[in-house]
Amino acid sequence: MVNDTTRLLGLDGLVVEGVEVDADGVPVVDLSTGCEQARCCPGCGRRAAQIKQWATTRPRDLPVAGRTMRLRWRKRRWYCPTAACPRKSFTEQVAQVPARSRLTMRLRQAAGAAVADGGRTIVQSARDHGVSWPVVAQAFTAHASRVLPDEPEPVAVLGIDEVRRGEPHWAWDEKAGSWTKTADRWHVGFCDLSAGQGLLAQVEGRTTAAVTGWLAARSPAWREQITAVAIDMCTVFKAAIRQMLPHALLVVDHFHVVQLANRAVTEVRRRVTLTARGRRGRGSDPEWRMRNRLTRSATRMSGKHVDRLTDTLEALPTRIGAPILATWNAKEDLLDLLATARTQPDREHVHRLLRRFYTRCAATDLPELHRLATTIETWWPQISAFLATGITNAGSEGTNRVIKTVARDAYGFRNPENQRLRTRTATTRRHRGHLNPA
Repeated sequence: MVNDTTRLLGLDGLVVEGVEVDADGVPVVDLSTGCEQARCCPGCGRRAAQIKQWATTRPRDLPVAGRTMRLRWRKRRWYCPTAACPRKSFTEQVAQVPARSRLTMRLRQAAGAAVADGGRTIVQSARDHGVSWPVVAQAFTAHASRVLPDEPEPVAVLGIDEVRRGEPHWAWDEKAGSWTKTADRWHVGFCDLSAGQGLLAQVEGRTTAAVTGWLAARSPAWREQITAVAIDMCTVFKAAIRQMLPHALLVVDHFHVVQLANRAVTEVRRRVTLTARGRRGRGSDPEWRMRNRLTRSATRMSGKHVDRLTDTLEALPTRIGAPILATWNAKEDLLDLLATARTQPDREHVHRLLRRFYTRCAATDLPELHRLATTIETWWPQISAFLATGITNAGSEGTNRVIKTVARDAYGFRNPENQRLRTRTATTRRHRGHLNPA
């Protein structure tokens, strides 16, 4: 008969015979086998009747009610009733404590779940559960294989972005007589930007073949459901999408467009300072002191700060202030154009703003602005798609931030497969119900 203490312990197949406290004040729980299936031979399945000997094991378990328990299980070793069975004899085992196991299964599962769902490192989980690093690593791999789907669910909007995983690894190829790359420094991630599945997968290498290879492994029906793909201004991704998803709308994230514009402002400021002053910028230079304000949107600054910025640039020598002011105005024209996203702008208004930006760039002899205008012209169909749909790659960028955090917490990864597994479990926790949105 199952007593209340057995129910409290919660180890199926084991019955609590008694509890005592040792000299250190730790409860010691005496257990016996309460499952008749434990008498069946694992080899032939027949029920044993003759006892060979008794054995006592002390498997470690999770704390009960916040207190560490020591289990002491006295079990029997049976003779197998089948003479032809290779087992000859066997020891009782239950689902929670398999044969030759020094840990309960729920302890292993809790250690693995702490890494996959709790965001802990393997070292931290091993320390918290009192087990070794290899045990937690193996438990994490088993837990991840259970909770992660083999194939991602269909998505409507796909995000593709790369993240640097570390330094490349090389190995000497005896046949080729040269060094070959065994681990690339880049990982390309595929994210669900519509249904919230998070990171769908990662592939090694920032190449067209890597992207097309993963997309080709999906079924045609899965690829047909993708209506839009958000990328940064990477020709590798553009070529792969045009090859594998010709029906999908290609969208360039506006974050990278703003980044290019701010980079142009910074490059012009540094170049004119070096040319006019013969040195790098210093704290005594007005253009250096306002370097952060130059890359900030004018719509997010007060009117007096904008006036102070323009007045300062106009007061500088012409060869310093004029180029920086022209570049800053071109950047603001581009931001005004991007601000029309999600407002359902008419085409006439959009092209008026675009023409103003092109006119501003063409009116100067600054190579940085000419290069920026050429880039915008090259990617204008994809930028226009962003203005029409408002789709961004923010989900992929947020996923990359989590990936980098996991890598820093682990002090880097030597095995790329383990890194991809860790990052995928970390970036899918919200979809699997392990993050509180509040």
